[in-house]
Amino acid sequence: MKKYQILYTLISIFSILLAGSCKKDYGDLNGATVQQFTGNATVSELNNLVSGTESGMRSNLALYLDDAGIIGREMYHFSGSEPRYVTDLLGASGATLSNSNFYITNPWASRYAVVKNCNILAEAASHSTLIIASQRSGYLGFARTIKAYQLLLNLNLTDTNGIRIDVADPANLGPFVTYAQGLAAIASLLDSAKTDFSQASIAFSLAGFGGFSDAAGLTQFNRALAARVAVYQQNWDGALSALNESFFGLNKDFNLGVNHVFGTGSGDQLNTFFIPQNQNGEVRLAHPSYAADLETGDDRIGKATLRNTVASLNGLSSNRDVWVYTSSTAPIPLIRNEELILIYAEATIQKNDLADAVTALNVIRQGHHLSAYNGAITQSDLITEMLSQRRYSLFCEGHRWVDMRRYNLLGQLPIDRPGDDVWSAFPLPVSEQ
Repeated sequence: MKKYQILYTLISIFSILLAGSCKKDYGDLNGATVQQFTGNATVSELNNLVSGTESGMRSNLALYLDDAGIIGREMYHFSGSEPRYVTDLLGASGATLSNSNFYITNPWASRYAVVKNCNILAEAASHSTLIIASQRSGYLGFARTIKAYQLLLNLNLTDTNGIRIDVADPANLGPFVTYAQGLAAIASLLDSAKTDFSQASIAFSLAGFGGFSDAAGLTQFNRALAARVAVYQQNWDGALSALNESFFGLNKDFNLGVNHVFGTGSGDQLNTFFIPQNQNGEVRLAHPSYAADLETGDDRIGKATLRNTVASLNGLSSNRDVWVYTSSTAPIPLIRNEELILIYAEATIQKNDLADAVTALNVIRQGHHLSAYNGAITQSDLITEMLSQRRYSLFCEGHRWVDMRRYNLLGQLPIDRPGDDVWSAFPLPVSEQ
């Protein structure tokens, strides 16, 4: 981990800032040091750190979605140059998940690089005499919110193997914490950030945050993330409370929310999850069960479009392309209202407020051209319905594997070849051993 922390510093100061999605002019950073930012940072320097942090969140994001989507049997990734997508990640022929392979080391390092950037931003804002208190609170709130989100993504990968929360000092790293402790620490970070935003008067130039770039909007984004963490903790009252302070709304647009954005400009990044339809060689394919299990008339079939020819590799095949991100500049959501509606449904089911849950589930169903739910009104049946709607509404957004794991249903995911496995967690990277 120590060598990664040194790398994180370099990435944060040099690479992430230079690749800002908001096309900021970062100037000459060849001689930049951490002390330059944390000594007495200007508003411009702090804003550059904010923009660089937003940009850095996109690094290896497609690989994170591959990890969750392949193990969660949402999709296949066929690649002539990288067989481990169909071997290691699916457990083929006795293959296991390695702690030294790209599928864990790369997303893990990228998320902690952003955490380091957040730590630098928080330290710089805390020590700057060139900003007022309400600005300082805004920077701290942003840093803590994004740090919490990045830690959550890594915890989603390693699950019971845990994560490090305290990585501020590369020479004195904090211990690994359990899954429950990790969620508690992430929730606490989000709560601290909410307090920061309540004292803030600030507005950032954030390409993917739309109307959620000022203190009020960032609070709503923060509370949306807090609702996700709360359902992972099975804190149903906490989830509902957080939703009430978020941008959640049963009658609001499903896609309202915060996104990773991409562009073709110099220094920007493309959405590398995108692969054109009907391509050969490098393809992302919907798992055959996606279309097979979908109700007739559901417009979410458009997320898995029919190919001209079946694609096959290593005993696997599919006739549908993943078509969630339909261009190289298509946004990828951090969190959006459709997920929040489903969080509301989940929390109300678990609290046995079943009528409210059915109302929320029908918003989703009817929003995708399906009839109202007509199954049994029991907690068990509605959990099944809720997970089904999450499967299709949040397809290839990184949720299916996590959802099936937290409901102890990984055994229900399809096994495509004799000897394949469904993994419950990634091992900690070799650098952590």
